[in-house]
Amino acid sequence: MNKDLEEILQRLAEILPRPSAPTDWTASIAFRWRASSRRGGAGYLQPVRQVHRIRLADLRGIDKQIERVEQNTRQLLAGLPANNVLLTGARGTGKSSIVKGLLNKYSKQGLRLIEVEKNDLVDLPQIVDQVAARPERFLLFCDDLSFHGAEDGYIALKVVLDGSVSTKSENLLIYATSNRRHLMPEYMAENLETKYVGDEIHPGETVEEKISLSERFGLWVTFYPFDQDEYLDIVQHWLKTLGGKWSDEAREESLQWSLQRGSRSGRVAYQFARDWAGRHSKKP
Repeated sequence: MNKDLEEILQRLAEILPRPSAPTDWTASIAFRWRASSRRGGAGYLQPVRQVHRIRLADLRGIDKQIERVEQNTRQLLAGLPANNVLLTGARGTGKSSIVKGLLNKYSKQGLRLIEVEKNDLVDLPQIVDQVAARPERFLLFCDDLSFHGAEDGYIALKVVLDGSVSTKSENLLIYATSNRRHLMPEYMAENLETKYVGDEIHPGETVEEKISLSERFGLWVTFYPFDQDEYLDIVQHWLKTLGGKWSDEAREESLQWSLQRGSRSGRVAYQFARDWAGRHSKKP
């Protein structure tokens, strides 16, 4: 009988999720959520050893966007009401860089970042439970977020943002970036569902469902493509930072570089500056 009981307990131990490993909160200011290999198991927070050290001062042409997100983050740190943030718009304009810059600026005041992959958003309740009692303030960061339908992560995010009996803790906000305003692809056929009642327009159910997720973010911050002058200003800034020199030749090549890449984004400007500074460095 005892032998049979031991076998049953052993099998249960193999099936039941193992408790999550304790988080070393002193190891870093940023963490990645690592989901269990078996759905239903316990995930854990892994410290990021090499944190991106970009500064808010390095971000050019998006001063208004920085001001809005920074103010919201200061409210979180002060224990005041603050909103979840959705940063959308043109690629390479600094959406994710703002979040990293905020972490570096305010980490000494207790700000921490938790990066979560889209597929792991189903674990949001676990993450909230792990940080709820901590004294730090957390940004739960979802980069380049988009969905193609009612995926598990979509439903979980929607519930945590607004719509569940339980709620996220007061020391945590969700900051997400996306190239799509409503986080999902939009199709022409969906517009056919729109109904017109007098002078009023009533979107169809499909459109309403897609809008419902983005509307749960209290603060929307939109980023726009840079014009040529803004792009060149960013190139000059990074060349100075990286030890390169600005010249007519550098200006001409930076414009050609942007044409080849099909974009005048901050990312393209940074990549050109690294290439130019590296090729013209006096170091052997």
